[in-house]
Amino acid sequence: MDNKGFAALQEKVRGQVITSDHPLYDASRTVYNGMIDKRPAAILRVSQVADVIAGVNFARDAGLDLALRGGGHSAPGFGTCDGGLVLDFSDRRGVRVDPAAVTARAEAGTTWADFNHATNAFGLATTGGIIGSTGVAGLTLGGGIGYLARKYGLSCDNLKSADVVTAEGKFLTASATENDDLFWALRGGTGNFGVVTSLEFNLHPVDVVYGGVVIYLLEHAEAVAQLFRDYIATAPEDMGIFLGFHQGPPVPFLPEEFHGKPVVVVVGGWTGPHDEGERQWQQFLEVAPIAGSFLGPLPYPMLNTLFDPLLPKGLQAYWKAEFLPELNDDVIGVAQNFGAGVPSPQTANHFYPINGAAQRVGADETAFPYRDVNFSVAIAGMWESPADNDANTKWVRDYHQALQPHGAGAGYVNFLDADDQSRIEDNYGGNYTRLAKIKAKYDPGNLFHINQNIKPVVQ
Repeated sequence: MDNKGFAALQEKVRGQVITSDHPLYDASRTVYNGMIDKRPAAILRVSQVADVIAGVNFARDAGLDLALRGGGHSAPGFGTCDGGLVLDFSDRRGVRVDPAAVTARAEAGTTWADFNHATNAFGLATTGGIIGSTGVAGLTLGGGIGYLARKYGLSCDNLKSADVVTAEGKFLTASATENDDLFWALRGGTGNFGVVTSLEFNLHPVDVVYGGVVIYLLEHAEAVAQLFRDYIATAPEDMGIFLGFHQGPPVPFLPEEFHGKPVVVVVGGWTGPHDEGERQWQQFLEVAPIAGSFLGPLPYPMLNTLFDPLLPKGLQAYWKAEFLPELNDDVIGVAQNFGAGVPSPQTANHFYPINGAAQRVGADETAFPYRDVNFSVAIAGMWESPADNDANTKWVRDYHQALQPHGAGAGYVNFLDADDQSRIEDNYGGNYTRLAKIKAKYDPGNLFHINQNIKPVVQ
């Protein structure tokens, strides 16, 4: 479809339809991952739900690919497409907190920095990611692992309801009491079932946490990782921390001599009383010599954005993921080996615990099925120069291949890349067949296929 063909869509919407002849086109088509360079036929900057309905109907009737962009953080670049229509929610970032009901409703373009800023004014939060620029919608629909998961469950476990526009252009509310099959599928099934225009969450009392970052040289990785593994197995659920392998970041609390050196980190926060939090963190200060640390009371939104300055939009990115039943010594050895070759200051290899409250939800209670594994591993390769793409993607792939013999046969869907489509059935395990049937009910033509795609199965 040429640019003139979108005039009919512009007449039906309040938001701006941006085609290739528009001065904002090049800026509007970019996504977080600088490796993605696609040219949609048009981008619709959504103004309201009516625009979403019009956009869905237009794309479906015209036979166009349809991409959905919330925070735009998708590592595979699912927030754009070649030759199709992008529904861009970057102007829809409002959050309404109801302190009496202890809930918050977020629009589809909201980031976790937006959400946490709004809820922290009331001393409240829900489980989100660890990067403030990550979109609330995308993270939640894929499950949602974050600092508060051990205490309050995954983001999707805290989802109370969602407003959805289906492939037919119908507006539905999905909750435990309305369209409950769709609600079940949204909690882990990603954007396969419709356009989520807003999400309502249960909130919890979280204000100032005791936490931060402790950094060690890589030579101490075995001692640090073993402590992390043994501690997190029985730690109070007030503690939300993860283990990571990085290059030493250029931060004030790490001496310059360690910048760019291979390091191991422990990052997180304690949501209970601060004196107890200080005591809980003490063992991580004593396990090995500290290269640098930043610990103390800090507002939860600050914890959630600690990495943001290192990770601006436009970095090249390639990711892999694996669930681990345990963090055994062999896995620690693999991590230490590849940690010695972390290829850039932005690359992050993290081991997230998903025990505690996250495991008190049954495997079939939501679409997110891996409730019996203890760790989710992210190998998030990110770097500046396209000239390094081949070498850095190879490091990510080789590391993932070395981890797979120790894994559960699947990985967190939000950390998968575009070439992981063959893993989708494994990633949903026993829930895949049910998801495929629900997909057939709400999107039989697979309009919503620019994602980690669940294909409709009609029975």
